[in-house]
Amino acid sequence: MLTTLAIENLTGSLGRIDILIIAVAMLLLFVISYVFGKEEKDTNDFFLGRRRVPSIVACLSFAAAEISALTIVGFPATAYSENWEYVPFFIGTAVARVSVAFLFLPVFYKYDCTSIYEFLRHRFGAETQYAGAVFFFITRLIASGVRLYAACLGVGLIMGWSLVQTLLMFTVISIIFIAFGGIKAVVWAGAYQAICFLVAGIALFIYLIYQIRGGLTEAWQIAEQAGRLSACRFDFNLNEPTIFWAGSVNGFFIGMAAFGTDQEMTQRLLTVKTHRESQKTLISTIITVIPIMCLYLAIGTLLYVFYQQNPDVVQPDKAKEVISHFVAHSLPAGLKGLLLAAIILASIDSPLSSLASSFISDIYRPLTKNKATEKHYLLVSRGGVVFFGLVLALIALACEPVKNILWFAFQIFSITGGAILGIFLLGLLTKRKGGWGNIIAMIVSTICVLILMLLSKYEVIGLAWSWLIVIGTGITMCLGYLLTLIKLIIVKCLRWLR
Repeated sequence: MLTTLAIENLTGSLGRIDILIIAVAMLLLFVISYVFGKEEKDTNDFFLGRRRVPSIVACLSFAAAEISALTIVGFPATAYSENWEYVPFFIGTAVARVSVAFLFLPVFYKYDCTSIYEFLRHRFGAETQYAGAVFFFITRLIASGVRLYAACLGVGLIMGWSLVQTLLMFTVISIIFIAFGGIKAVVWAGAYQAICFLVAGIALFIYLIYQIRGGLTEAWQIAEQAGRLSACRFDFNLNEPTIFWAGSVNGFFIGMAAFGTDQEMTQRLLTVKTHRESQKTLISTIITVIPIMCLYLAIGTLLYVFYQQNPDVVQPDKAKEVISHFVAHSLPAGLKGLLLAAIILASIDSPLSSLASSFISDIYRPLTKNKATEKHYLLVSRGGVVFFGLVLALIALACEPVKNILWFAFQIFSITGGAILGIFLLGLLTKRKGGWGNIIAMIVSTICVLILMLLSKYEVIGLAWSWLIVIGTGITMCLGYLLTLIKLIIVKCLRWLR
C-alpha cells in the first residue's frame, strides 16, 4: 500500500481534481482497448479491424497520430522561440494529402495490402518489399523515439519525474494497450485522443487570453512587434529551411512520405471499407489536423507574450520546455490535469501496431512461407509490440541532448523518407521492373542525404535541411530507373551474343 509521501512523490504538484481527470482519461483509454480488443481472432482483426472502422473515426485517429505529443510540446516551443514560418509546411502537406488519396490509396486497396510494403512485392519483388520494410523500421523507430521523448519531456517536467521514470510508465502502458487491443483499439482510441487534444488546446488558449493584459489585441501587437507572427518569406535562399518555397515543397514531400509510405499513418486509412472512403478520410484530415496544429502554434505565441508581460515569473530554462513549465507552474487545478492528460494520451498512440504489422506481413510471414496458424501469427504480433516498445524507449532516452525537437524529428525523417518515397513513386509512375537495383538506389540515396545533412550542419555547404527529402526522392527515382535500364540493356546484349 502506497504511503502518503509516496503518493505525493508520484503526483508532484497535482491537485485531487487533476489526478481525477487523468485517472478518468486513462480509464476510458483502457475501456476502449478492452471493448475493441476482446474479440481479436487473427491478424486481419489485429491489423485492419476487418476494414469495418467508420470513416469519421479513422479520420480522427489519423489526426491523433499526426498530432502526437510532438505537436502539443513541439509546436508551442517553436512559436514561442521563433515564429509562424511553419505555415508553408501546412500548405505542402495539404496538397500531399490529395496526391496520396488519388495516387497511393487505390493501389493499396487493389492489392488488398495489410502492410503497404506488400505493394512493393507485387510491383518489384520480395527484395524491394524487405528493403521498404527495413527502411520503415529505421525511420519510424527513430522518429517515434523523438515523439516519445517529447511526451516524456512534458510529463516529466510537470510531475517532477526523471526521464527514465516517465519512459518506463509510457512504455508499459503502450505495450499493454496496443498488444491487447490491436488496430481497432488504436483507431477508436485515436478518435478519443483527437477530441481531447482539441478540448485541452482550446481551454489553454482561452485561459492565456484572460491572463494577458489587453487580451488578444495587445497579444497580437506585442507578438507582431517581436516578429513572432512572421509566417511566409518569399525570398529564395537554399540555406533557409523556413522560407515559403522550402517549407511548402518540404511539406509536400514529407507529407507524401508520411501519408503514403509510412505504415503507421497509412494503416489507419486501410481500416475503412473501400478506397473511396479512404480517400475521403484522408482529404478530410485537412480540416481536422491543420486547425489543431495552428491552435498549438497560437498557444506558443501567447506564452511568449505572457512571459514578456510578466518578467518576474520564472521562465523555462529551455524553449522546448515552455508548455510543460507553464502547465507545472502557472495553470490552476483542473486545467493542469486536462493538459497533462492530453500529453499522456498523445504519447500512448505509438507506432507499435504498425511496426508489428509490417514485421509480420513483410518479413515473418514470407520467411515462414505463411504455413503457421493465425493464432501463431497473432501471438508473434503481440510479441513484436513488446519488443518494439522497448526499442522505442531506448531511442527516446538517447534524444535528451536535442534542442528543437520539432525540426529534429523532420530532419531524421528526411534521411530515409526520400528513399522510401522514391521507390513507391517509381512503382506508381513508371512501368519499369526492379529488384536489387532498387535496394542499391535506396542505400545510395540515404548515404547521400546523410552526407549532405552533415556538410550543411558543419557549414561546409549552404543547404537547408528542408531540401534533403526532395533530393533523396530524386536520387532514388533516377538511380533506380537508371539501374533497371542498365540491367535491361545488359540482358538484351547477352541474348544478342547468344
